[in-house]
Amino acid sequence: MTARQIILASASKSRANLLRAAGVNVEIIPAHTDEDSVKASMKAEGATAAQCAEMLAELKAVQVSQRYPETLVIGADQMLECDGDWFDKPVDMAGARQHLLKLRGKMHVLPTAVAVALNGARIWHHVAMPHLTVRPYSDAFIDSYLAQAGTAVLSSVGAYQLEGPGAQLFSRIEGDFFTILGLPLLELLAFLREHEAVPR
Repeated sequence: MTARQIILASASKSRANLLRAAGVNVEIIPAHTDEDSVKASMKAEGATAAQCAEMLAELKAVQVSQRYPETLVIGADQMLECDGDWFDKPVDMAGARQHLLKLRGKMHVLPTAVAVALNGARIWHHVAMPHLTVRPYSDAFIDSYLAQAGTAVLSSVGAYQLEGPGAQLFSRIEGDFFTILGLPLLELLAFLREHEAVPR
């Protein structure tokens, strides 16, 4: 049987790499969703960070799915919540430093959602909630970490990359490694197998 076409509605290199490393052949067609306005609206309505991640993942998948009938479209989103605040990706290295100062010595949650759409409608979704505890590192460590990690940290909402030197930021992690990198991969693969989009 020929595998179904799968589209990833995301510009995230991390998510594309996770899928391709797992043997899933995906075409990358990023959605153009106004994430800032969605976040602002949902927060004003009292939504949780998890609900916002789920909504954004669905919007991305459905938006692209409407243009590609009979194709499975994957949308994903990840939020970071700490002490009730929602974090966005830092825009520069100074912003990354501020993120790391705010997270220092605290536990935060990474609501991570994935949705699959077909013919313009969501047909499946999953939300995972990893909890990460950041150790009480020194200011000097923050500076050396940022110098070592470089601008790659700007692609992460928490200004860290767990697969690299960012592992040194944490004292405890509760959650799936793939999910923390941005995609609940095992649950998504199980769904794709059920729909014969990847080998069973």
